[in-house]
Amino acid sequence: MDDITHLLQAMDRGEDGAAERLLTIVYDELRRLAARRLPPSRPADTLQATALVHEVWLRLGGERLPHWNDRNHFFAAAASAMRSILVDRARKRQSLRHGGGQHRVNIDDVQLVGESLVDDQVLAVHEALEKFAQLDTRKAELVNLRYFAGLTIEEAARALDISAPTAKRWWAYARAWLAQEIKL
Repeated sequence: MDDITHLLQAMDRGEDGAAERLLTIVYDELRRLAARRLPPSRPADTLQATALVHEVWLRLGGERLPHWNDRNHFFAAAASAMRSILVDRARKRQSLRHGGGQHRVNIDDVQLVGESLVDDQVLAVHEALEKFAQLDTRKAELVNLRYFAGLTIEEAARALDISAPTAKRWWAYARAWLAQEIKL
């Protein structure tokens, strides 16, 4: 087991300082993932990578984290929290800037990995992903990890406990399904 899994178990046992040690270990990785998900900062933009990581940590429970099985389980929960924060932020910005109107986005124009997200894209992918999750939860989890947390295929495969080739097939299928849904 890795250090993160050991610290998660230590937290379950109630060991003092385990949460602080966990945050120290995961902070840089969470910050790297957050930086990939945010658009280049603008002067009026209040959400920076550091703030996003802190918000993720708080949504996960801070020092009173619930039970996590292992590193993969923890990062899957972090990806879900990051998704929730980004969607909430996009909704708020859309309601302020565009009177609440949302625009459809072509999936071919969506920057899926390693690039900044635009509010319209976040909302369009989120809505489509909600529908996709009803059809195939596991593949939707893969999209969540790749799109909202910015994990690589290999990282997402480890988090889902599947092989990288399986993750690649699922990713291709999910992208095709989402592209069809967003074009409607």
